[in-house]
Amino acid sequence: MDAREIFCRFYNICTLYVSLTHSLCFVAINKAATMSPSSSLTAASSSSSLWILKPSPAFKSSRFQSIPPSLPPSSPPCFRLLRRAASLPHASATDFDFALHDALESSGIDTSHAREARKGFISQINELSNVERETSISINRRVDLGRTALYIAAEDDSLISHSSVPLPVDAFLERLDDLSLGYCSHYNSLSRSSRENFLESIEKYLYVKKGFRRSSAKNLAEPRALYLHSVLTHRSGSALMLSLIHSEILKMFRLWGLLDFDVEIFFPHDHYGLPRAYDKQKSKESDQPHIMTVQMLLEKVLRNLKAAFWPFQHDHVDSLFLRAAHAANCVDGPNGSQESAYQLASAKAAQHRLERGVWTSVRFGDMRRALSACERLILLKPDPKEIRDYSILLYHCGLYQQSLKYLRLYQDANSPSSSQSRSTNSVSILEEEAVQKLFVRLNLIAMEEDWCQPIYGRNFLGNNSEP
Repeated sequence: MDAREIFCRFYNICTLYVSLTHSLCFVAINKAATMSPSSSLTAASSSSSLWILKPSPAFKSSRFQSIPPSLPPSSPPCFRLLRRAASLPHASATDFDFALHDALESSGIDTSHAREARKGFISQINELSNVERETSISINRRVDLGRTALYIAAEDDSLISHSSVPLPVDAFLERLDDLSLGYCSHYNSLSRSSRENFLESIEKYLYVKKGFRRSSAKNLAEPRALYLHSVLTHRSGSALMLSLIHSEILKMFRLWGLLDFDVEIFFPHDHYGLPRAYDKQKSKESDQPHIMTVQMLLEKVLRNLKAAFWPFQHDHVDSLFLRAAHAANCVDGPNGSQESAYQLASAKAAQHRLERGVWTSVRFGDMRRALSACERLILLKPDPKEIRDYSILLYHCGLYQQSLKYLRLYQDANSPSSSQSRSTNSVSILEEEAVQKLFVRLNLIAMEEDWCQPIYGRNFLGNNSEP
């Protein structure tokens, strides 16, 4: 009997043991439910040996209970992660009073699933210390990046679908773990003959056997490539999503004892390359710009979503803020006269569809998902400009009081030294001029007796539904 067959038998025994443990737990739960409160507590304490094997609801069971055939019985990391899972903090209250969910609720839209997904996102990023933010995604241990990305997808899915059923985060996490488990059937001595062969076999498994591929540069704004659950389903996604999947597979291999050396992920900055793992001991100085940290990955994921759904897509200015400022007439220049008749006609048709409650990506993007991306970026605290961008979106929604509040926060966060450094950049000069004009306009509106909210602001958020 060879070693691989022994491992397979050991794996089957472990799987059977986990199934029996689950059954015993459910029996204990049902029995406790039929008892009085005092006897239920006694039963729970007496079955503590069973409860310690049950994973926290914050994590899916397969990630911590499925043991691959190559993991020796004495390895303890599964229980180390279980203890961490039990100590996850609840979503903490922030200093920001965001507007999106409340505005949707005022329009009669149920946002309970979106709020739960946002709480899950906050519970994950609360684990980020300053050191952890600068940690490479290939060695990150505190934050479940897969779960965090799925919370982002779950919130946006709830915003556009208005479904009574939330996105099944745990089911997609199981699918992510199945990728790691599936590799075990291809694990052989040849793969372990060298570190390079081992990492190459992972790449062949992911990109050849499983068929994951990178989306073309022309389809970067396609939502299917920007959300983890869609990438897991269609096996086509952005370099960020492929890097995240690759890092999660490596994390599981390290947990199971398959990976016993330091690995880094090479993130491609071109439009065609695939993320690849390499031995960190053989890294070169030129590899440093291609290392993706936890903070960088989360920021890029959210900024890609923000750019994909940002309103006024046909403006040729690179700055998203200036696009919105042009639409609000906060920028000097004949921007409107430079537009083609086709673009103006498309804009009018898109606005008409929005007013009738039909979601559209022509010219106007998706205000709900753009706002949600801005709010989560502010929670990550990457750049004060995210507060500025959020403010001008609120202005376009007719939420003038909230817009002024965040514009003041942006101005308070902008130090004089940073303003001087931006003065040499022509785009930054235009942005700051637009900020001042917007600030003056919002203060003039504040002088009115009421903070008027126009009807189009409510329609923009409340009546859109994806066709």
